[in-house]
Amino acid sequence: MNKYVMVFLIALVVSLAMTPLARKLAFKIGAIDVPKDDRRVHKTPIPRLGGLAIYLGFVVSVLFMLPMSKAIAGMLIGGTLIVAMGIVDDIKPLSAKTKLAGQIVCAIILVYSGLRIGKFNIPFMEDTAIYLSFLSIPVTIFWIVGITNTVNLIDGLDGLAAGVSMIAALSLSYVAHINDLHWIPWVVEANGGSSAAIMTLAIAGACLGFLPYNFNPAKIFMGDTGSLFLGYMLSAISIYGAIKGATALATFVPVLALGLPIFDTAFAILRRALNGKPIMEPDKGHLHHRLLSTGMGQKRTVLVLYTISATLGLSAGFMSSSKMIDALAILLVASGMMYMTIGIPRFQKQKSTLKE
Repeated sequence: MNKYVMVFLIALVVSLAMTPLARKLAFKIGAIDVPKDDRRVHKTPIPRLGGLAIYLGFVVSVLFMLPMSKAIAGMLIGGTLIVAMGIVDDIKPLSAKTKLAGQIVCAIILVYSGLRIGKFNIPFMEDTAIYLSFLSIPVTIFWIVGITNTVNLIDGLDGLAAGVSMIAALSLSYVAHINDLHWIPWVVEANGGSSAAIMTLAIAGACLGFLPYNFNPAKIFMGDTGSLFLGYMLSAISIYGAIKGATALATFVPVLALGLPIFDTAFAILRRALNGKPIMEPDKGHLHHRLLSTGMGQKRTVLVLYTISATLGLSAGFMSSSKMIDALAILLVASGMMYMTIGIPRFQKQKSTLKE
């Protein structure tokens, strides 16, 4: 069987089999999400800890399919630590400072294992780049912590974070596969295919195995156990391979593939800053909240956001293939869709005010 199909299926089957067990464990240890404010869409207590099944699906498939290297070991160790922190947080919420400190420690583990962003390629200027030198370590830590939290922030509807992460992983896997000949020296090749492509397919398979239990109406949430792990691994793997392509535009490929959570987080930070509110203060201004406010149900809202994420991922694929016109056209469509997502609730509010 093709190695890419194999790793995807192993992760899918393990995640699918482990999710019911994670659900039972969540009830036993008290990892339950009880709706306490109007930000939560669900009305009844739902077990968390589904991320444990995603983690197991990923780890089992990667250990089965890939030889060990220092970089892979660093990702697995850091991922395991962040899952452990997520489990604790799902049982009894940790403070924002404690979680941030834990994320930084996990990011430092990746840096120590050899993963770091050494340069930024300049668009439209081949063989031209900005080398970060001593700034590579703080920039790498910022990227890892930032992406880890973007996935956490979009985990607000049934199936949203798992589906968006799966789409982003598939996009990065495609990019990793077509850039197979341009890997950085420490990447270990597995039977002729790239390690980065295999790991992102493991993430995609694990997410798909979890989705039948998490899609609306959800029987279990991934919790911080899952959202922190997915964000951490996607940020790590994008450094491991996807942004090291031969083209100058390769720097922007992971940003596009992870475009939806990145945009949502950036918009949330800007919105809170303009309103004079703390950046870390939760609100109901996220993209999914805005779509829900138009009267869409959860399923339709999630499917719309899947479509936007897939469009951005498609643009990333074309860009990495140097098909710039196609990439820019698709990116324009995705940008328009996100603009409408932000603007429709405001337009409806203005229309309602005029009627009154």
